[in-house]
Amino acid sequence: MTGTTPRRQVLVLGAVGAVGVVSAVSGCAVYGADDEQPPAADPPEGEAGAGDNVVAGTGEVEVGGGLILADRQIVITQPTEGDFRGFSAVCTHQGCTVSAVRDGTIDCACHGSRFSIEDGSVVQAASGLTPESQDPLPEVAVSVDGDQISVTG
Repeated sequence: MTGTTPRRQVLVLGAVGAVGVVSAVSGCAVYGADDEQPPAADPPEGEAGAGDNVVAGTGEVEVGGGLILADRQIVITQPTEGDFRGFSAVCTHQGCTVSAVRDGTIDCACHGSRFSIEDGSVVQAASGLTPESQDPLPEVAVSVDGDQISVTG
C-alpha cells in the first residue's frame, strides 16, 4: 500500500486539526506569550472592597417573602421588617435550585420540599421523607448596610 495514507491516520490528523481550529475560534490564549496579560484574579475572601459582595437591595426583598439569586445559589428572606436572612438556594433533597418564596416558605418544585424563611428548617419534606430526615437549608451570612444586602461569609 505505498502512496496511500491509512484511514486511521487521516482520522487522527483530522481530529487534531479540528481541535486546533476550535481553540483558535474559541479565543483560547496562552498567557506569557508576547505581552498578553491574564485577567485580574478575584481578591481573596475577606479582602474584597466594601461593595464587592453586595447581592441585592433591601427593596428587592418583600417582608414575609424572599428573593432567589439562582446565579449565586442564595436565597435572601425578610421574615419581619428589617430582618434579613440568607440561605443556600440548593435544596437539600437532591440539589435542585429552589423555585419560589411564598407564604413564609422557600419552595422547591422538584420534589415538594418547603423550608422556613426564618431559619431554613424543613417545613415540608420531599416526597418519601420526613422533616426530621431531611436537612435544613444551610445559612449564608448576610449583612445590611443602608439599603444594600451583602454576603459576609
